[in-house]
Amino acid sequence: MSKESTKRSPKSPKENFLKYSIGVDISMDSFDVCIGMINDQQEVKIIGTRKFLNQPKGFTQFLAWVKAKCKWNLEVCYSMEATGVYYESLAWFLHRQDFYISVVLPSKARKFMQMLGLKSKNDKIDSIGLAKMGAVQRLKRWHAPDEMFLQLRSLSRHRQSLQETRTVFSNQLHSVQHREFVEPFLVNQLKSMMDQLDLRIKEAEKEMRRIVALKPEMMARIEKITAIKGVGFISAITVLAETEGFNLFENQRQLVSFAGYDIVESSSGKHVGKTRISKKGNAHIRRILHMPGFCVVKNQEPAFKALYERVYEKTRIKMKAYVAVQRKLLVLIYTLWKNGQDYIPVLPAKLAPILC
Repeated sequence: MSKESTKRSPKSPKENFLKYSIGVDISMDSFDVCIGMINDQQEVKIIGTRKFLNQPKGFTQFLAWVKAKCKWNLEVCYSMEATGVYYESLAWFLHRQDFYISVVLPSKARKFMQMLGLKSKNDKIDSIGLAKMGAVQRLKRWHAPDEMFLQLRSLSRHRQSLQETRTVFSNQLHSVQHREFVEPFLVNQLKSMMDQLDLRIKEAEKEMRRIVALKPEMMARIEKITAIKGVGFISAITVLAETEGFNLFENQRQLVSFAGYDIVESSSGKHVGKTRISKKGNAHIRRILHMPGFCVVKNQEPAFKALYERVYEKTRIKMKAYVAVQRKLLVLIYTLWKNGQDYIPVLPAKLAPILC
């Protein structure tokens, strides 16, 4: 018997295979791919894995390889994680060719792989997990975000970087000015650089406002969010940009997890550990909500003031109370944006659970 004849070929789709599921785990320079097939018994057969470069040449090679492997006329679903910005180029490449793509939150993919009992973790294993996830679940189709949100995200992150650099110079200036021997040259240079950064920050903010002004409907919805005393235009825009207008989320729980405000606890047996937020999420959102969290309490916004006092009375930790306020504020912004409703400082009792 020849070597070729001993190879097992995949079953014909006429028997029981239903669709192809392609899992893609992406990093900065490359991406790992796994192709699986699922039958009507919910059994997944892996028919190929491979690594490609995360660049246009690699995308073309990837599609050629998929075409060679997926020989039958079955449904094909591509699944990948929303990891930073590295997935975007491939996602847009597949989207422009009208393929069915699903971009899942990392927390959702992680929970599925835990359910599979996968103890090891590397790019290849992650791609296999995503392929199985796309096979056994009907994942929501990814709709490419409005390019405006991508522009705003780049600008808001650039502004944040400028602010962080300014803080470094400000700290240096403080140090220089409080030495025994003050060097005027250093003082002047640091002040000059801070002035330049202030100018660049204002220019970035002006460009963000210009972009939003092109869409009056969006501006009107943002004004409903900024009606919350303590939430400014930049805070609202940053949250919307980082969440792509909340298009990635089906519910508040997913949003809270994405931002790293989900509560985790470490307890075992008789030992009861302390609860805390995971911080395993989008740090840009948590950073931009830091000051609004203080401001809504200072401005006596009823729901937030009450929450702050309740958590502080229970824990005696101010920062824990402010973090609870930030979490609630994020959920409120999500609710106002999704429903297009006006902000009501004193909410009806029936809406209170939404913001808890």
